[in-house]
Amino acid sequence: MGVTVATMQDVAQRAGVSLSTVSYTLTGKRPVAPATRARVEQAMAELEFRRSPVARALASRRTHVLALAYPVFGVSLGATLNEIVRGAVEAAREAQYELVLWPVSSGEPGLLRELAEQRTADGVLLMEVSLDDPRIEAVESAGLACALIGRSADPGDRVWVDIDFEQAIEAAVEHLASQGHSRIAFVNRAQAELDAGYGPAVRAQWAFDAATARRGLVGYSTASDVTPSAGRRATSALLAAHPDLTAVVVMNELALFGVSAALREAGRTVPGDVSVVGVAISGEISEMYDHPLTYLAAPGPDQGRRAVHGLLEVLDGRPAPAGVNLPCTLQVRETSGPATRLDPR
Repeated sequence: MGVTVATMQDVAQRAGVSLSTVSYTLTGKRPVAPATRARVEQAMAELEFRRSPVARALASRRTHVLALAYPVFGVSLGATLNEIVRGAVEAAREAQYELVLWPVSSGEPGLLRELAEQRTADGVLLMEVSLDDPRIEAVESAGLACALIGRSADPGDRVWVDIDFEQAIEAAVEHLASQGHSRIAFVNRAQAELDAGYGPAVRAQWAFDAATARRGLVGYSTASDVTPSAGRRATSALLAAHPDLTAVVVMNELALFGVSAALREAGRTVPGDVSVVGVAISGEISEMYDHPLTYLAAPGPDQGRRAVHGLLEVLDGRPAPAGVNLPCTLQVRETSGPATRLDPR
């Protein structure tokens, strides 16, 4: 059975008004008496009338569409990034905007410029921002405003909302150091992302090096592709090269599960032999781990919401809100504990 979609004519008949009155209620081009407006709005609610984005575009010279450009690094959106998207979708819908996904990588600025020039969106949200991201110039050269879910090396006066990766890594290292861990490994994102200047991976690496050096700890680092099998290989190599490590910090959502597999294969218990802490991940991932994972909770939904709100401020002709780094919160669960003396194997 097909779904019946209410039209403006249906609304007019239900409210007992003319079609033009419904149109004026929607567009605000002419005043409508409060009582009449109330009848029209009640009729729309009863009929579950959904205003067409095309109609809104004709009325306001806007598409009422925001585009979210996500550069896919060989993987699909994970749970943590999905939370950012969910927050952005909710904020857009509350403002009566639609959100569409443009899966365009940082290496395809020409394609992004073509999409922006088509004017099918009023503004663009850029996810997974590199320190020197060519997508910014691609969007702005097409005359569209953009907001960064992340941060470039010099975001200027643009809208940007990032995770405070320095704070998150600092909190992870401090948590482990306070429990006596002095040899800590860091599993970062893919080497290709580090080479491309992917902001979170680069800043997290700087932060880990600084946090361990400041405390006189020994830090071991490795890059890993964003897959469980890559995490397994990276962790196995770490254990072979540094059998004395007693803790692992992981900022790679999918690699986390490979870390777990490698520790099991090496006969290391968690947290008895090795503590594991995830950084900038969602609670959903913590619950999917072998044991509830100790992690730094990512502010995903808030990040998406703030980016949309900031972009809408710019589209309405107001100055961009000041950029903001959102902190992660430490959630101590079952995968971290006191360091034990471990003889090299």
